[in-house]
This record gives sequence, C-alpha cells and structure tokens, in this order.
Amino acid sequence: MAVSLGPKPLVAVGQVTSTPDKEQNFSGCAALVRAAARQGACLVFLPEGFDYIGRDSAQTLSLVSPTSPAPLRGPVAHPSAPSAPLSLAGRLAAAYRKTHLCDVELEGRVTMKESSFTNPAMSCVCPDCPLVPDQLGLSICYDLRFPEISLALRHAGAEILTYPSAFTFPTGSAHWEVLLRARAIETQCYVVAAAQTGRNHEGRMSYGHTLVADPWGTVVAQCSEGPGLCYAEIDLEYLHRVRREIPVQSHRRADLYGTVGKPKATQGI
Repeated sequence: MAVSLGPKPLVAVGQVTSTPDKEQNFSGCAALVRAAARQGACLVFLPEGFDYIGRDSAQTLSLVSPTSPAPLRGPVAHPSAPSAPLSLAGRLAAAYRKTHLCDVELEGRVTMKESSFTNPAMSCVCPDCPLVPDQLGLSICYDLRFPEISLALRHAGAEILTYPSAFTFPTGSAHWEVLLRARAIETQCYVVAAAQTGRNHEGRMSYGHTLVADPWGTVVAQCSEGPGLCYAEIDLEYLHRVRREIPVQSHRRADLYGTVGKPKATQGI
C-alpha cells in the first residue's frame, strides 16, 4: 500500500464521536485508518479518548485495558492518559502522558475533574518519527492552554505539535481555534489537532473542528460536522522559510525572562 513519504508527506487527522462502547469505537477508527491509507497518508492522528469516553469516573476506570493491537495513532486508554504513537508495524514507539489535568468548573455549564481518574505526566516527549522527516511534539487537549510545554517541545526540535483533544462545546467554541493557531505561530510548527465531536453520551457534547494549522498560523485543513478525516501536507521547506524569515527562536531574551529548557525526558522511535 503506497504512502506519501516525499518532500511533503501527507497526514490524515481524524474526528470521531466516541462512546462507552469500545468495540464500536475501534471499528469506526479502523475504518478511518483504512480510508486514510487508501489516500496515501503516512500518518493518521486520532483524538483523545478514541477508544472510549466514559459517562463518569467509575465507568472510565472500569473501561481501562491494554492498548488495542490495531495500528492506530492517538491517545490510548490508560490511568495516566497517554498519547501513544505507533510505527507502521504497530510497535509502540513512544508514550506521552497528559501533563496538565483538566479540573475545571464552568458554573451551570461544564464540570470536569480529570484528576479523579488520571495521573499527570512527569516529563515531555518529542520523539523522532521515521514516517516524516521531522520530530513530533506530543501534548493532549488541556495541555493546549499552556504555551510553556509547546515552547519546550520546540526547543527540543519539534516541527509538528500534536493535540489530540476532546474539548467541550462551551470551551471549544470560545478558545479552540485561537489557541491552536497561537501555538502554531509562537513555535513556528505545524499543529495537528484531532478532536472528538458530537454527543459522546447523555452528559457530554464535544466541540469537534479537527484542524491542521501551518507555521504561519493558517488553518490548512479542517473537518466539517460529524466523524471523518481531513488531510494536510507537511511542507518542511515552508516551515524552514518561516523560521528563517522571522527568527523568533534566536531573538528570545533569556537574559530578561529566563529560558524554557529542554523537556526532562525525550524518547526516540
């Protein structure tokens, strides 16, 4: 099966509506992966919770199980909420566990306490990826609100930042696109954000709007309503041109406001 491994590799970014039914969720994701492969995509990104989204903390913990053997890319069920990129052979290549847990309460709209069923990460991860000639900076959902982690990943060599997510409708409609574009602009990276969409269960509605932003902050691909895929070429010549023309990395004033250092730990594929 041919994949795009040329100077502008093609990536596919998935949008799904996960429920507590894991078998149904994996079936839907597998169909998206097969569709992406037919289009020649070398990577497929899936959202946070692609395997399941429980109705409450108790159900979430009860659904935790080992990673599915299916060749999927995205965050896989685990008490520490990892994002787990996989190689073409289905081998676990690197695991990132969400650094920032979403414990928030929007009065009368959204209440979430991820710390009731998830442990936070103790390190950042920026693995080399043989499928595209660059490095992936791994983050998940609520991490998007913290520019420090994206800057640390950029410092470690990231050229693609990933944000598999499950934003709620109130927060997504207000903040989703502007945060993603901001992360792309300030790091001069491609930003790939796969998202949950629609009604996951009777108590949750996800925002959707899966997208890819380029290093200039332009949205170059976006999903419409419902489950599906969008596609984007990763143009590293363009990325390097943006960084060359506006060299913000070399203009940083560490003497005034300190340095965002390299991640505590990195993992290679």
